Amino acid sequence: MKLIVAAFILVCPIIAIAQENKCTMKLAELTDSPELFGLHMGMTEGQVKERVPQVRFPPATDFGLAKTTINPDFDPSIDKASFPGLRTISLDFLDGRVTSLWFGFDSSYKWHTVPEFVGGISRALRLPDAWTDWKLRGQQITCIDFVMNVSVVAEGPSFHIIDQAAEKLIAERRAAKEEEHSASEDEPASEIVGDLKDKVYYVAGCLPLHTIPEKDRLVFKSREEAEKAGYKLAGRCQ
Repeated sequence: MKLIVAAFILVCPIIAIAQENKCTMKLAELTDSPELFGLHMGMTEGQVKERVPQVRFPPATDFGLAKTTINPDFDPSIDKASFPGLRTISLDFLDGRVTSLWFGFDSSYKWHTVPEFVGGISRALRLPDAWTDWKLRGQQITCIDFVMNVSVVAEGPSFHIIDQAAEKLIAERRAAKEEEHSASEDEPASEIVGDLKDKVYYVAGCLPLHTIPEKDRLVFKSREEAEKAGYKLAGRCQ
């Protein structure tokens, strides 16, 4: 009995630590911070344009997804002083709102290593100590509806915030589109039947009153193909 109690006492602190190391924050709870350079998740394109007038937005895809990049280190029209130590910012938008923010820093940024960046950004955004190893020497934190990861790219820190709910919605839209495409491929093509003798064609739902002999019967892929071949739509189909 004593051994069981002792084991329970040893295990309890481990369970408590594991529970404390979970991130229960939501995107809406993230605080504004100078380390985000005036940008935040959920911003509209107009709000981003106010912060960086030089930014351009490409048309959104069929899924409502658009991506753009801001390059303070390469674009001479951008005031580098307002983006100290920052090479590139990549933004993803879903339905016109930011759902992914990626910051690529150079080696002059104040936090040089992954541990330094994790410690600094955790204090700035009030994140719990719930970071785990990610990829090669990187760190990641997974919260209720977002993920952050930190790594080193080209000798500078890389910091990424991802809206998980948006990622799920994009995946669902892609799956629905693929299903729709697959269903359309399975549907038989509407048959355009031409009568060689009368030089007319009939569309689906408007078949000839008589049977067209096999020798006079032609099948076209579309109305355009039939009309290019010199056939006209049958009068009863108009």
